[in-house]
Amino acid sequence: MFQLTVTPASALADEPVHIQATGLPPLQMVTLIATMKDDKGNLYRSRAFYRANEAGELDLKRDPAVGGHYMGVHPMGLIWSLQSERPFARLIKRDVMNTPFWITLDLYDSVHIHKVGNVQPKASQVLQRWFSSPDLERVPIREGRVRAALFLPPGEGPFPGLLDLLGGIGGLVEYRASLLAARGFAVLALAYFAYDDLPNQLEEVDLEYFEEAANLLLAHPKVQKPGIGVISVSKGAEIGLAMACYLKQVAATVCINGTNAIHEFPLRYKDLVIAPIPSYPERMQVNVEGSVRIRHFKGDPRDERNQHSVLPVEKARGPILFVVGEADECFNSKEYAEQALDQLRRHGKSSGRMLAYPGAGHLLEPHYGPLCYMSWSRGLFLPMLWGGDPEGHAAAQEHSWQEILKFFRQHLVLSRSTL
Repeated sequence: MFQLTVTPASALADEPVHIQATGLPPLQMVTLIATMKDDKGNLYRSRAFYRANEAGELDLKRDPAVGGHYMGVHPMGLIWSLQSERPFARLIKRDVMNTPFWITLDLYDSVHIHKVGNVQPKASQVLQRWFSSPDLERVPIREGRVRAALFLPPGEGPFPGLLDLLGGIGGLVEYRASLLAARGFAVLALAYFAYDDLPNQLEEVDLEYFEEAANLLLAHPKVQKPGIGVISVSKGAEIGLAMACYLKQVAATVCINGTNAIHEFPLRYKDLVIAPIPSYPERMQVNVEGSVRIRHFKGDPRDERNQHSVLPVEKARGPILFVVGEADECFNSKEYAEQALDQLRRHGKSSGRMLAYPGAGHLLEPHYGPLCYMSWSRGLFLPMLWGGDPEGHAAAQEHSWQEILKFFRQHLVLSRSTL
């Protein structure tokens, strides 16, 4: 009798699961298909072909996929290789507190290449992928100018505080913040445009807004003093690096596929105004799939004319971890990180470190998240090319997520709480 098991059947989205099948005919070729709907009802699916062993067993920790959306031994391949059936979609968990992603796994006793639904599977299981843990608290924030959501672990704390910045997507995006809170951090997911009464478009970066958010987080009785960490990606990583340079509240910073200078919009902080490096839209390229590659869109921070826009990373009070994908088609992120590290070394500083990942694209997420190779992006006439290959990107996410957690645990003052 065919039997499919998934252990645990309910887990956090960044936790591995163990997928096994038993009762198969010896050496039988089988197909495993994963199916999931996002919060808007968009369908995601992956499939892989396996051969059972002589005992009629299959173990994804041991056995290689011979074809499908991936090949080789990848225990979580069915999860990270999920692809949207709607073109140019990006998977984002919106309701992080109340519902998981429900993923159905179906087992077929042949190489099943036909449309799902025409043949009944031999066995099925449903797993839940949660973005929050039990007793995690979500507090909507609307204080002063700050628009955010604060996630607090259970207990009295105090907990190390993190400020979470996404990029050009805008709005209030919470899935990374809630997962970090499940790992023992107090995390403020901060909106900075296209949300509530904030400007609909980003026209300038007012660093005092981000300082207000940092002070709000530090003032919370469950947040440890004296400093916070910042985790940031894309445009958010440019802002995160600026926070590290100018704000005394920032004790440790993670910049994921960001820049080392101010681009596109001016940055203001008190009496300081940093003009952006010019951009060159004529350098945009449209690939054969119809998406826009803007890797060479930005002006070069190394140009003598652009030196006024380069961020003074040597002024950062705490360590900086640069996480970059070498297949990033949106930013020349590895080059930007190398320039920042060179600048630190020229000033006698060793407080920067880079993690560079071959095959990883721009949108590096908590691990086991599917690769978003290209998707619609705010303000563009065509979808944005983010880059990456599924296997390399998945490996990068798995390693970098653990390194990010380790970085913050090392450099933020730890409490008696278990992290």
